[in-house]
Amino acid sequence: MASGAGTQSPNQILAGRYATALYEYAEEAGSLDRVIDEMDALGRLIDESPEFRSFLANPLIDIQEGTKAVRAVLQEQGFGTPVQDFVGVVTHNRRLFFLRSIVQAFAALVDKKRGVVRAEVTSAHPLTDLQSTQLRARLTELGYGRVQIHEAVDPSLLGGLVVKLGARLYDTSLKSRLQRLQYAMKGAA
Repeated sequence: MASGAGTQSPNQILAGRYATALYEYAEEAGSLDRVIDEMDALGRLIDESPEFRSFLANPLIDIQEGTKAVRAVLQEQGFGTPVQDFVGVVTHNRRLFFLRSIVQAFAALVDKKRGVVRAEVTSAHPLTDLQSTQLRARLTELGYGRVQIHEAVDPSLLGGLVVKLGARLYDTSLKSRLQRLQYAMKGAA
């Protein structure tokens, strides 16, 4: 068993196998960069289309009809043959409901192969270019080589940042500080 596999769920392991198969196929075919871009686009398509997500989650879809429908969507969106064929295999194996997990596993595999660390950054307001640059520099100082920042905005944080790097979480949000202060005050009363 691969190291760290004990901490992964069976679904994560299965998604990793699909992702690895696609990565190796695309690398061998010389279309890795295009497949990487298209898998990112597929993830966005799934995230941004409630209808597509609903379709993928429907366990009652006939394999042949599902394959035709997914291929039509991917063709319309300009996806190349490798990604269309790959999604066809996923559909044939009755794993359409699992496609988003496979896309995530593929992105994680690409990051690992390229030495990239993804930082999920949530802030109360969008970061300025200067703030993003400073954050990237600080993360580099902490030993994270190539950092790719993915931003989200959550006004309920009030201020500060929440940075997630793999299993590590750095929470400097005003919301968390106020909660800690509230708990400390309850303990002192």
